[in-house]
Amino acid sequence: MSTKDEVREFLVSRRANVTPQQAGIPSFGERRVPGLRREEVALLAGVSLDYYTRLERGNIRGASESVLEAIARALQLNDAEHEYLFDLARTAPAAAAARNRKPAAQSVRTSVQRVLDNMTLPAIVHNANQDLVAANLMGRALYAPMFDTEGTPNLARFIFLDARAQDYYVDWALARRTTAAIMRLEAGRDPLNKELTALIGELSTRSPQFRADWAGHDVHEHRTGVKSFRHPVVGPIAVAFDVFGMPGEAGLQIVTYSPPPNTDSADKFALLASWAATRESESSRDVVGTSRPNQSEAAPPAAVND
Repeated sequence: MSTKDEVREFLVSRRANVTPQQAGIPSFGERRVPGLRREEVALLAGVSLDYYTRLERGNIRGASESVLEAIARALQLNDAEHEYLFDLARTAPAAAAARNRKPAAQSVRTSVQRVLDNMTLPAIVHNANQDLVAANLMGRALYAPMFDTEGTPNLARFIFLDARAQDYYVDWALARRTTAAIMRLEAGRDPLNKELTALIGELSTRSPQFRADWAGHDVHEHRTGVKSFRHPVVGPIAVAFDVFGMPGEAGLQIVTYSPPPNTDSADKFALLASWAATRESESSRDVVGTSRPNQSEAAPPAAVND
């Protein structure tokens, strides 16, 4: 989808979410569309109807910051939606920068991995494409179903394409909608991200749920909150998450998970840590056993003919 199309559909969808009552204006006559009319948004933003109509048709190039702020107030955009609108305006004219864009990071510095490994709580690192590019032992244990796949684990592919996701997430519908909204925000930040564009195309082709969630035009930025999983080993578990950006590593975010207060999650974290350590130990023994067999397991010498 072009930036122009995205601007149009985003503004139309946000306009539909605000009623005259919410906007504090009277409602007159029969309304053929949900939410505000174009002329009502223009009135609330203090711009002409013709100008707002041009914006809503995708002609956002050159819109001033003050106009965008007025539109955001009129449509009652939240922080993520506000950022997304400004990203659409910022990136609308730029396409020549594709040659200079760096691909999404697929790993972290050794020092960052060392920090992760020294954390006792689960921690993962993902990029803008929702690839899990790093994790510590507890992070891999918490997201065991995702790491039990071929190739680089990807949050979006797991949620929309792996049948196990419906059981793993207590509220799978919410997880789907949130993931689609995060991906739309990332696409607005970097419309030249070919990997993310390809992932959106793949999910649109293969997942009717993604098509439905993507059509909502919601945007979301993960910062902090609580998630609930049905872990295959420890059972239902609630986790508080916090997201931290990584300066100097564009697109990479560290996500940490901790037990919320007044829950049994702390006990389940202890059980998860024990299981993870046992699993890691068994994996290490398997590697050692296959790479360096002891003398007693070596093949017997070939028979010698008399």
